[in-house]
Amino acid sequence: MDNSLFPESATPDGIRVGIGGWVYAPWRNNFYPAGLVQRLELEYASRHLAAIEINGTYYGTQQPATYAKWRDATPDGFVFSAKAPKRITQSRRLAGTRTQVEDFISGIAELGDKLGPLVWQFEAGRSIDGEDFAAFLELLPKKAGTRALRHVLDVRDPAFITPDFLALARRHGMGTVFSVSDEYPSFADITSDFVYARLMGSRSSEPAGYPDAELDAWARRARAWRAGDDPDALPHIGATPAPKQPREVFVFFISAAKERNPAAAMALLRRLQG
Repeated sequence: MDNSLFPESATPDGIRVGIGGWVYAPWRNNFYPAGLVQRLELEYASRHLAAIEINGTYYGTQQPATYAKWRDATPDGFVFSAKAPKRITQSRRLAGTRTQVEDFISGIAELGDKLGPLVWQFEAGRSIDGEDFAAFLELLPKKAGTRALRHVLDVRDPAFITPDFLALARRHGMGTVFSVSDEYPSFADITSDFVYARLMGSRSSEPAGYPDAELDAWARRARAWRAGDDPDALPHIGATPAPKQPREVFVFFISAAKERNPAAAMALLRRLQG
């Protein structure tokens, strides 16, 4: 497939915008060209977006050869983030999952330079034991071979979202998910050298998922994060802003009116490129 559809040079420096997954039947009506065979959908999506969050890794084991195939199907400069398996994050004793963590990391390392942040999602409705959680973070490796790993924590237990949680994430250099959603805890405190935002409010009534003014505002925020700012207009748990330093930024359009998310991502990319 032609790599010029979304050349690396068109990607905004240090800002990656994408969607969750790439297999979704309604996208065959409004994102993928008519007649495009399913096996080419990843190639097409990766040439129109800058990143994809892999959701399938949350539900089942993928073979290293599968990750290698995804790596080779995408152009230089493209990045995958991935949700860690729920068999790990839903374990009764998180601190006892070292073997499962190592197995997951050894496989997904096949993505090579296209491996972005690993998302550790802890579902709502489960109370988290602080000591067990802290011991679990000690298990997460900093590297896979010579490649540095980035971890991002998506904790959906509102009672656990405290300044102590933020301090723990900062101590380990791990990010936290900013879920722009009424359903999950939504806070924009920065805890690492990257920002990971999930925008979960697309509407079917908007051709690009969001009104122009909202997309303009997200473009400004993405640039501010990249420049090292910590926008105080966004919701925060802690009182102290993060130190000013350039940060890599990941913005994903997830859930809600899912059929509109590719259009939303491309509309934001156009603003950032302009």
